[in-house]
Amino acid sequence: MSEKGPKPLVDAVAEATRTADHPGAKPARPKRGGGRASDVFGGEMRRRDLFPLLVLHLIRSEPSYGNHLIEAIESMTQGVVSVNPNTMYPLLRDLESRGMIEGDWEHPDKRTRRFYSITAEGEAEYGRLVEEIEPFLDSVIRSITLIKSEVYGD
Repeated sequence: MSEKGPKPLVDAVAEATRTADHPGAKPARPKRGGGRASDVFGGEMRRRDLFPLLVLHLIRSEPSYGNHLIEAIESMTQGVVSVNPNTMYPLLRDLESRGMIEGDWEHPDKRTRRFYSITAEGEAEYGRLVEEIEPFLDSVIRSITLIKSEVYGD
């Protein structure tokens, strides 16, 4: 294998995925196999609080319920990111317990859908997350751009 083979691209992508706030961080070990895109980015997105950011962002405009939020995130990312209900519902309960969102049952006597709306604390957390997560999102963009440039040229 030549020096210009795949390794420099892997190193470049790993370097690009390091954020400014974690310059000494080691890159995550790449996943092998045919996993979905959400498997590749999902763990890091959860660690970086991207899902709470998206939930708060989506319910800022109108109250929403868990399955709708899952569908909205999949639609927003054109299916690249999917959120498992086993991730979404504990997240909603956590955000509610911390006062970031409040939920009301659509039909309280039947416990059908629980609609969540953002609170003042949630608005403040949303603002914090918007600032904090932008460097990570920029690193994802740089990584994908490097991959596309390497494979398809400039």
